[in-house]
Amino acid sequence: MALKTGRGAEAPPFMVMDVIAAANARAATLPPGAPGILRMEVGQPGSGAPRGAAEAAIRALQAGHPMGYTEAFGLASLRARIAGHYRDKYGVTVAPGRIAVTVGASGAFPLAFLAAFDVGDHVAMAAPFYPPYANILTALGMVPQLLPCDASTRFQPTLAMLEKLDPLPAGLIVASPCNPAGTMLPPAELAAIARWCHAHGVRLISDEIYHGLSYGTVAESTAAAFSDSAVVVNSFSKYFSMTGWRIGWLLLPEDLIRPVECLAQNLFISAPHVAQVAAEAAFDCVPELEANKAGYARARAALLEGLPRAGFDRIAEADGAFYLWCDVGHLTNDSLDFCARMLEGAGIAASSGVDFDRERGSRFLRFSYCGPEAAMVQAPARLKAWLGR
Repeated sequence: MALKTGRGAEAPPFMVMDVIAAANARAATLPPGAPGILRMEVGQPGSGAPRGAAEAAIRALQAGHPMGYTEAFGLASLRARIAGHYRDKYGVTVAPGRIAVTVGASGAFPLAFLAAFDVGDHVAMAAPFYPPYANILTALGMVPQLLPCDASTRFQPTLAMLEKLDPLPAGLIVASPCNPAGTMLPPAELAAIARWCHAHGVRLISDEIYHGLSYGTVAESTAAAFSDSAVVVNSFSKYFSMTGWRIGWLLLPEDLIRPVECLAQNLFISAPHVAQVAAEAAFDCVPELEANKAGYARARAALLEGLPRAGFDRIAEADGAFYLWCDVGHLTNDSLDFCARMLEGAGIAASSGVDFDRERGSRFLRFSYCGPEAAMVQAPARLKAWLGR
């Protein structure tokens, strides 16, 4: 007799994780002295946690600090520090009680989705999109509603696009800077979308995990400045370079504070205590973090100059984050196969666009440039040689 599996088992894979496994396997076959694999498949900063954050964790452990459960929403001192971050960076006053420290942004999304939406609700998002948005919604019985975007909309949803929706979705996810395209919503556009959502009863989920990583083309702004009903997601993984510490946060509207707290108590209990200690200290590491960002900026500039000469000349406007979203339709109509051959032939691991856009992604791929700068800048020459240009 076949046993039942739940509908959550139907969630699609996050294929970037499969690329990591393939790149690891390829690296294991290289002979000694051979050029290594350029790891451009995943958004994991190569620098690791800032020194001050790691040292704060070490001190706490050496002092015998009991690393037990914290409150479900995290350490009061960390929540206050995050609230201060909104005051200092955006000029927005946020009560610490509205901050929920989470197990990374990945732990924040299911909390927000479960608190804000019901099974069967439609939640809109631009396509291309960060795959776990849709995959988590699918696992929870909700319905991703994709809004096809392209270079003409800077791979971002527009107010005109939203005004044509009928019926309206229960929610809208925006990301600025976005993954995979790296484009941003200018403050006026984010404000218009946030106010439209609030006026029409559409819950806005604003993914701001790449804040701090923008390169001067578009100003950063937070949805919290424009809407009291929006949910803001952020993380210590990207700008703060703390991926493996699994610390993120939610900035919640008043009506979702207690619902999210109850969900967090039951699903996660709390984020890791020692990681919260490190995260609080990370706010004091700005010089080191800005040096990391300067390295990303140099890698970005080298790639934007070199990739077109190697044949990758259709790149989204990379305002922020650390990704380049490339249209490779003139090179292939199967980016999954193209990426596999590129790993084998050029020693470069990149992510197929199919992960980010199931309908049109076969003609796109994403390069991540947050690895060691010296490695990232090698990519154009390798690609040029591989493609025979």
